[in-house]
Amino acid sequence: MLVTEVRAKRVNGENRLVGIAAITIDGCFVVHELRIIEGKDGLFVAMPSRKMPNGEFKDVAHPINTETRTMIEQAVLEAFDKIPIVKPESV
Repeated sequence: MLVTEVRAKRVNGENRLVGIAAITIDGCFVVHELRIIEGKDGLFVAMPSRKMPNGEFKDVAHPINTETRTMIEQAVLEAFDKIPIVKPESV
């Protein structure tokens, strides 16, 4: 399995959210709404999730092993790092 495309964008999100991404796997399966989060040890990728009635969040899609999670995270963060940071103009 390979991540064959990553589409990422920077966002001015709430809290620690800094970006959103979508990945294409093997050119035939897309996963949207991966969140790029600023953690205390740097950036990490959170899988798409849904808020449950009890207030907890549950992943909608996620890798089932460490190797796949690492591959996805590396691909997303590499694409995210290539996006230029746009600073607001001074007034």
